[in-house]
Amino acid sequence: MKDYWHLHRERKTWKSNVVIVLLLVIALFSGITIGSLLSPRVTVVYNTTSAEENTVYMKPVFYDELTDSRLSSFASVVIPAVDSDGNGITTEMFVQAFPGSGRILTNIDRLLFWVDTQNSIRRATQVAENLTGVNITEYDIVYTIQANASVIGGPSAGAAITVATIAAIMNRTLNESVMITGSVNHDGSIGPVGNVVEKAVASREAGAQLFLVPMTQSTEVTYRTREYCEKIGWIDFCTTETYPVKVDIEKEAGLRVEEVMNIEEALEYMLAGD
Repeated sequence: MKDYWHLHRERKTWKSNVVIVLLLVIALFSGITIGSLLSPRVTVVYNTTSAEENTVYMKPVFYDELTDSRLSSFASVVIPAVDSDGNGITTEMFVQAFPGSGRILTNIDRLLFWVDTQNSIRRATQVAENLTGVNITEYDIVYTIQANASVIGGPSAGAAITVATIAAIMNRTLNESVMITGSVNHDGSIGPVGNVVEKAVASREAGAQLFLVPMTQSTEVTYRTREYCEKIGWIDFCTTETYPVKVDIEKEAGLRVEEVMNIEEALEYMLAGD
């Protein structure tokens, strides 16, 4: 059995440990309280809907829910693109402009904007400002892509994004039956892109009746392969040959195709008569 001295020492040690733990807990809660009072408050706004008891789903609020919709204008454009397998697809981009301080924003629900897409957006706002005379620094512009933004990686969406930006800041409607592919340069001229046939087919399947392409790209030279065999002596010798084929985009895709040199020409086709 332990003598009185050992029992007294163990009790004293236990009490000391309890006191230390209590002091640490008090210090922790004090630090949290003081920090919350001193730090700036950041508020994130969400829509919340209860799908079932004790389950709450949250989605980011789109900007027209945070601002007076009477002060904002809105445009959407369908952008033809190709996926990682080279197949033609389309995705929709929404552009909203409202009085602000010159911020270029992307919807929080679409975080996968590639660097090329971001650069196309930056260029689009510059060209839109130059062509319309509107001071972009007096607006905030929000871009939302209704798909994984990787499908429009690269500069080929530049012309479509520019047209949509102009429509938004001018409060104009775009003609849904007209789609466009092409990069955009600082002066508003439209540069060449690849996979025009695939994009044209995807545009037709999405409901387009007119497809706008950069200059000289209403036809496209593609290369195909074939096997050629010849008899050399008693042996059949076969090789794979690559040969050029000139493709008429309009005939291949089954819709009207027009070449445009710059954004101003594109607007003549794409702005609806409202």
